[in-house]
Amino acid sequence: MSSPADFEAVPILEFRGVSKRYGGVAALTGVDFAARRGMIHAVLGENGAGKSTLIKIASGVTDPSEGEILVEGRTVSFRNPTEAMEAGVVCVFQELSLIPDMTVADNLSIVDPPRRFGLISGRAQRRRARELLALVGCEDVHPGELVKNLPLSRRQMVEIAKALAKKPKVLILDEATSALTTEDVKRVYAIIRRLRSEGVAILYVSHRMKEIEDLADAASVFRNGRHIETFRKGARSVDEIVQMMIGREVTHPYPDKPAPSGDAPVALSARGLSWGRELRSVSLEVRKGEIVGLGGLDGQGQRELLLALFGVLKNVSGAIEVAGKPVSFTGPRAAMRCDLPLALIPEDRKTEGLMLPMSVEDNMSLAALSRFQRGLSIDRSREAAAIAEMVEGLKVKAGDLRAPVSNLSGGNQQKVVLAKWLMTRPGIVLLNDPTRGIDVGTKQEIYRLLRDLAGQGLAVLLYSTDYAELIGCCDRVLVMYGGQIARELSGDGLNETTMIETALNVGERAA
Repeated sequence: MSSPADFEAVPILEFRGVSKRYGGVAALTGVDFAARRGMIHAVLGENGAGKSTLIKIASGVTDPSEGEILVEGRTVSFRNPTEAMEAGVVCVFQELSLIPDMTVADNLSIVDPPRRFGLISGRAQRRRARELLALVGCEDVHPGELVKNLPLSRRQMVEIAKALAKKPKVLILDEATSALTTEDVKRVYAIIRRLRSEGVAILYVSHRMKEIEDLADAASVFRNGRHIETFRKGARSVDEIVQMMIGREVTHPYPDKPAPSGDAPVALSARGLSWGRELRSVSLEVRKGEIVGLGGLDGQGQRELLLALFGVLKNVSGAIEVAGKPVSFTGPRAAMRCDLPLALIPEDRKTEGLMLPMSVEDNMSLAALSRFQRGLSIDRSREAAAIAEMVEGLKVKAGDLRAPVSNLSGGNQQKVVLAKWLMTRPGIVLLNDPTRGIDVGTKQEIYRLLRDLAGQGLAVLLYSTDYAELIGCCDRVLVMYGGQIARELSGDGLNETTMIETALNVGERAA
């Protein structure tokens, strides 16, 4: 087995003086960068720091405005991702490339399907799919299943399997574990380490510092489109890295919590909510001015609970009350129009939260157009004023609000999703892992926003896969296990030990 040192002197991918401009905006400026064989190289920076532009150039999605790209010492100019893949540079983007209405097998062989007598061989295609799925530990996924029927975590693993089919020399992983279960994260770690031992260069983009500490042999920090520094593992502390990323001293990430108040009116309550095997007699209350967290291992019913409360799921049994009144939502529109309107920040901003080809401003106002209606037309001046208020309040960085929202960084796209739903003037906000794939600075802004909303009297129900986030943000946390609320944590009992014990269904538990 090879070690990182064996390949250290062999840069397989190099950037020399690379810049990229979009109109008058510089996304990258004079970047020198090298990825070496048999090394896991972390790429760090806030959203908008230039990471996405770097990997888009490396993988042939976009061209550099200036500079030179080299693969194995040869200058290259990729016209598209296919040419990059042929050269051995393969990227797993955070926004998945799978086609939802096609089967897993079809997706895994879409570029180069196996043929027999000139025709696509379905049997060979399914056999290849089973081999690739086994490679990523997903034997439970059927090759004939439609991708749209898979949960997000499984779609992410299929995307990784699709990348491995290309036998990459350089594998770029963009927030590859952000949607995965704990077990799948372990599988991805094992895959990455095996590829490293085989001499593959891995560029690893993540905002999870624990992952960087566990995996990376080296790291490069980017800020404002510039390469700040590259260093070996252990050469910089986490605080030093974060300060390098955001360009300022790190402050306490979570706003102070107010003293608990048990006499605030109940905004949202549920009694005995059940739905298939995912939800089993769930009861909860969220008061005005309170942030309540949903914890536990991924896949214990948290997402289904939020969908049930928002009226998305059909045939849910049990009772829901909003502001003390029984409600029976026939769909999300009804949830948005009750006495204390609900808003749901969805799990996947790319497919569920945004219309990527549409402009930033149109995405922001889409859910709240009824606010600006005047007869049969839209009052554009009122709409523009409301959008400007959101842009300023959420610090959305967008050069042109009329440009497609797909041009924005991940953090700014998430701010647009938040703005979209806050413009509906909700009284209850449901959030499904809202900081997944978001940089440290933007996370802090979202934490402050949530506390400000609670301070204004809104009720907030927050599901997060990040235990530290739940502990730092929430007044109470409801830990779910097997579709039920296993335990409520608050005060001194709201700590990582009790949360993990309850999530794993070990230790002392209270119903």
